[in-house]
Amino acid sequence: MNNSLILRHTKSGIFIHWFNAASWFLLLFTGLGLIQNPDLQPLGSWYPNALRAVLGGGGLLIIHLAVATTWLLVWLVFIIANWSSHVQPFLAQVFTLKPARDTEWMIKKNLQMTLGYKAMAMFMKPLGLGPKLPEQEYYNAGQKVAAQLMILGALVLAVTGIIMLRGKYFMAIPMADIAWVQWAIVVHYIAAGVTFGILLVHIFMAAIAKEERPAFWSMFSGQVPAEYAEHHHKLWYDEVMTNTSNK
Repeated sequence: MNNSLILRHTKSGIFIHWFNAASWFLLLFTGLGLIQNPDLQPLGSWYPNALRAVLGGGGLLIIHLAVATTWLLVWLVFIIANWSSHVQPFLAQVFTLKPARDTEWMIKKNLQMTLGYKAMAMFMKPLGLGPKLPEQEYYNAGQKVAAQLMILGALVLAVTGIIMLRGKYFMAIPMADIAWVQWAIVVHYIAAGVTFGILLVHIFMAAIAKEERPAFWSMFSGQVPAEYAEHHHKLWYDEVMTNTSNK
């Protein structure tokens, strides 16, 4: 058994991960408090009423806007300061797809998680596929799809949020622009719901699923066990080992 550790995350990468997580949850809970329509409020009227009793409607909105603005500014600084070292490699990794391999991994992984390893192997046999999951890179196929959706969701939330903010504070809205603001509100809520659903899956896979637990702890230490890396991210592990042996 290989008990050595491999560096997976830098300090700046760990910082932006936890900053992003904290920002998203603050935005979620304050955003839910801003929904006053009981037909659209997933938590019921008690939640927005309780927040508004403490913070007031205006105070709640100010907190939401302050968090959103801070989130955007920190990300802009991070992207500019770390474009070549973090952002560009990250985008290259999550948007580089191998359709056949990634599709096979997604199917097998979902069957393995829902039915178990033996049942997954049984379903794959008639298709001429073995039970082994395809080897993965720094991010597996599921992580790539989740990252793509989160990036898209973040962009949609930022753009629709700016439209909503502009419509509320910075102009007298012409009738032609009212529809833009109304659609921005709808799309903003949909994007928030989708991204929150992805966050729940991410939390389950990283913090609750036992076999992925090392990935969760790596977001504190920056390191993963070599055995975990070899088993879950074999292509990345081989690349790291090759680079290490060439030094």
